[in-house]
Amino acid sequence: MLVVFVHVTVKSEFIEAFKAASTKNARLSIQEAGIARFDLIQQQDDPKKFVLIEVYRTADAPARHKETPHYAEWRDAVADMMETPRFSVKYANLFPDDVNW
Repeated sequence: MLVVFVHVTVKSEFIEAFKAASTKNARLSIQEAGIARFDLIQQQDDPKKFVLIEVYRTADAPARHKETPHYAEWRDAVADMMETPRFSVKYANLFPDDVNW
């Protein structure tokens, strides 16, 4: 399992549009065989800040995800909405073990 936290800061005027585009992407992403979870969360004390929590079943699943039409649509739609470039941090899964995802 590979767990990726993608941190995004959105320009204030694009918060709702970002939420809509990202929710659509998440709904389609969880249908991919290589994705165990795909969560979208918004920071309570700073609504411009979001984290996408992506849990991949295999090492090659992130690359396959980035080849999908819905990812390309999301990437292009949100590019100008970001206040700063998004960044990701990768984690190894510890608990629950991989078979219980």
